[in-house]
Amino acid sequence: MIKNFIERVGVMNCIMLLVVLSIIIVSEVLFLSGKKLDAIFIAFWAPTILGFMNYLKYKK
Repeated sequence: MIKNFIERVGVMNCIMLLVVLSIIIVSEVLFLSGKKLDAIFIAFWAPTILGFMNYLKYKK
């Protein structure tokens, strides 16, 4: 199942999705630990990376 997903989406896109997921988790941990401004700053990285991925996908 995972191998089929990686073949369909691509290795680089899977890596980028894992990076986005880790950014969201780190942001949640920071927010729950009381560092709200740091968490908001880091949380803005996830949609930026996803937007950049879409830009590169449709630029081809």
